[in-house]
Amino acid sequence: MGAVKSKLAHCCPPQCLCGAIKTDSYDLKELPRPPVSGSDEDVVDAERRGVLNVQGIDFCTDTNGESHHTSKFNLMARPKDKCLVVRRGQSFKLDLLLNRPYDAAKDAVSFIFYVSDVRSRGPSDNTSAAVPLLEKGAESFGAWTATYEGQVDNHLMVAVTPAPDCIVAAWKLDVDTRISDGSSLSYRHALPIYVLFNPWCPKDSVYMPEQSHREEYVLEDGGLMFRGVYNRIKPSPWNYAQYDRDILDCALYLVSEIGKVKGIARSDPIRTSRALSAAVNVQDDNGVLFGNWAPDPKDYGGGTHPLKWVGSMNILQKYYETKKPVKYGQCWVFAGVLTSVCRALGIPCRPVSGFDAAHDTQGSLTIDIIADEEGNILEDYTKDLIWNYHVWNEVWMERPDLGNGYGGWQAIDATPQETSEDVYRCGPASLKAVREGEVQRPYDVSYVFAQVNADKVMWKYSGEIQPLKMMARDSVSIGQFISTKAIGKMEREDITSAYKYPEQSKEERTTMEKALRQSKSIFARYYLNEVFNDVTFNFELLDNIKIGEDFNVVLHIKNRSLLESHHVKGILRVDTVTYRGVVGDAVKKHKFDLKVGPEAKEVVRMKVTFNEYFKKLIDQASFNISCIASIMERQFDYFAQDDFRVRNPDIKISIDGKPVSHQPFTVNLKVENSLPIPLTKAKFYVQGAGLDEQLKIQLDQNVAPGDFATAQFKLTPPWAGRHQISAKFKSEEIHDVDGFLSFLVAMPHETNGGY
Repeated sequence: MGAVKSKLAHCCPPQCLCGAIKTDSYDLKELPRPPVSGSDEDVVDAERRGVLNVQGIDFCTDTNGESHHTSKFNLMARPKDKCLVVRRGQSFKLDLLLNRPYDAAKDAVSFIFYVSDVRSRGPSDNTSAAVPLLEKGAESFGAWTATYEGQVDNHLMVAVTPAPDCIVAAWKLDVDTRISDGSSLSYRHALPIYVLFNPWCPKDSVYMPEQSHREEYVLEDGGLMFRGVYNRIKPSPWNYAQYDRDILDCALYLVSEIGKVKGIARSDPIRTSRALSAAVNVQDDNGVLFGNWAPDPKDYGGGTHPLKWVGSMNILQKYYETKKPVKYGQCWVFAGVLTSVCRALGIPCRPVSGFDAAHDTQGSLTIDIIADEEGNILEDYTKDLIWNYHVWNEVWMERPDLGNGYGGWQAIDATPQETSEDVYRCGPASLKAVREGEVQRPYDVSYVFAQVNADKVMWKYSGEIQPLKMMARDSVSIGQFISTKAIGKMEREDITSAYKYPEQSKEERTTMEKALRQSKSIFARYYLNEVFNDVTFNFELLDNIKIGEDFNVVLHIKNRSLLESHHVKGILRVDTVTYRGVVGDAVKKHKFDLKVGPEAKEVVRMKVTFNEYFKKLIDQASFNISCIASIMERQFDYFAQDDFRVRNPDIKISIDGKPVSHQPFTVNLKVENSLPIPLTKAKFYVQGAGLDEQLKIQLDQNVAPGDFATAQFKLTPPWAGRHQISAKFKSEEIHDVDGFLSFLVAMPHETNGGY
């Protein structure tokens, strides 16, 4: 059949429900239209008998994209071969161009949808749906429906509603037409329809009631994660890029091919998110990211250091192109990528940071730290770890497998730490179950509970033939300042109360004891009966020390006894440490010997200079401040520790003028050198909407102490609305410097667009 010109200016009739705007007339050769089934002679014969023949389909991408909140997807916006992206449980419009007007009295029309990557299907398989065209207003009863919406001339307008629990995948479409004598034709559309989870649909298991929450946790393509130490929390920008080229296809690939989620399980956000928590790391499969926590930057050859990533786009695009893991990631990179793929699929997701986050290897719900008489942590015996911070994710969904009340936010974690059912993955763990200490609930509630609420127990090792001696217990420091980005604001929101009751409250201690009694570990059972001494040690650390400056460590010792004095001898020390809690080189030690009277307080001070700590810095400029002390007359030993981090400078980002979509504007980058030495081989790394790949800007000159490193580049925003620019800065002398700017982009006709 030759090309046919439409009588109308657009394939949508002027009064049709899709509300499309008229454009110039089009040639049907421009529409994707594979041949109908059968030979040309069969088609001509069927048409002669009066069978409807589908000439082409308009997916009404503008209207469907707006109503389904999917118009930003690259698949919907690219100039050629646009694919429809919609959300399940909600109708979308199709405009069918036919060889003649549709006649309900004699024409039967059916839409056959099938998951595009399924090779074989049965008649009752959930990977396909045969959907007859029904009268307008017909009820769906939870299944797929296609209803008549109207027609003009040869244009038939149809509203299709996928089942609210259908498989989330790319679906292919056939249109079968038949008349009463049995003659039929079948049209196969060349391009798939992507069907996503739908947080706007009350019948979808990921339904999220609040619109502001949906905008933040599904639609927002930029945001913040939080790193550092509990007393110096650092916001770090991240570009999720869930709408960009290949990201949605990559997310679906991770579920079906890497996660091995098949059949109807692909409709379940529980199974999907659990599979994604495994697929984002390389362990057990050919997942997205290699993890690397080496303290030496030279150990990151053949890949990108985690601190250089500013978003998920380059990672996921490179992975999808090569199908090979990308080097390298650490916890916030895993969390950023997991946020991207979840949001792309329509699962509400947010990254969450916890400070002093525990890794309980024995399942005892206690973190056991073993030190020698000098305060050195014995790594051969200490298997549990406390990370300065850890970043994981939460996803929003119902939990019918757990019963009423356990839906809402669920913790998942893609950073490979421990196996769950023999695979490196974690969750989804209901936050309610975590808060109530129900550590036997699926999935991995025990692990998440220990991560945010374990008790820290310090032991003294005096030799192989001597028993370990318990020195102190800390029931409050694990799991502090659990944080996520606030809704609609580039600020931190504290969500600690969602994970546990207030520290030292009766409810928190009762929950901890409840959890310990469920643990099968002998350490947990022994720990329930322990008694501790009353001398306390606390550190005073300023939180505004910039890298390049000296700092003081101040130890406060308090004797809570009303009657007795205590002779205290000990060592105050500063060691470098990775954010995962692995101790590096010793920076400085200070021995003290003093007597503390009844109810008295004493102070021990130690100054640490830039020259003493700078060359020993590893990872993210963090330190472990510790004290091992003995109460001489009682033969009690204590161990106390805290975290500290010097503050890196921030990148200041500014823009010239008021940005307008599809028009270039200038972005300015600026960062101060706070070190007393020059910065060499300095670079900026930038990512944001409008940049097809991560931008790298190499500085030509060294940056003198007190001077500023600066750079400029042009950016053309692809759409109006809120945008985010994320940037990193690196030199030979300083790492982990970042910044971000969130701003509004106006439409070209909006002359008064603001920030």
